[in-house]
Amino acid sequence: MTEDAATIPIRPAELAAFLAARMCHDFISPASAIVSGLDLLEDPTAQDMREDAMGLIAASARKLADLLAFSRVAFGASASAETFDARELEKLARGVFGHMRAELDWQVEPAGVNKPAARTLLNLAQMAGAALPTGGSARVRAVEEAASIAIAVEATGPRARLRPEVLAGLRGEGPGEGLHGHWVQARYVNLFVGDAGGRVFADVAEERVTLAATIPA
Repeated sequence: MTEDAATIPIRPAELAAFLAARMCHDFISPASAIVSGLDLLEDPTAQDMREDAMGLIAASARKLADLLAFSRVAFGASASAETFDARELEKLARGVFGHMRAELDWQVEPAGVNKPAARTLLNLAQMAGAALPTGGSARVRAVEEAASIAIAVEATGPRARLRPEVLAGLRGEGPGEGLHGHWVQARYVNLFVGDAGGRVFADVAEERVTLAATIPA
């Protein structure tokens, strides 16, 4: 008898490999664009495109730096830091949203949050932005309720959608026939929220995706 693939727990090494592949995929696009810009600068037949090349290099370097700074906290939690300033988290989120079509509406009440909550805020915010491929608004809210931090992220806009593999990952399931690159971030969120003693939820409606989590304070 075989077990359903969706219920098989993922091995830590396998999750790490998928997560590393996902981050490399995110980083390679701006890195490649920087190299393309440098190639243009060195091409003696393309000197009339120097201004365009410099613009491409600058924009791509900014995107790469924004993604690296974001990923350091969202996936690595910035070394030994246990509490994160909400203003710094907003800065990281806005850096990533500067390269997306969606607008970010940041409404986080606590001045500081613990490491699991910081990771959750950033990851759910990025997932909400990705759920709005043609634009819209991603509202990120967080409040302290008793001994917990309640997080709600709502993505609204035309064609707002959550990929089936992302929904599966948030539920702790396998990707099925979906892409591992989209699934692994959601599965990672499910794992670290659960390890912290919290829960994560998702709801999909017409032109709206809602992601929510509760994390012990």
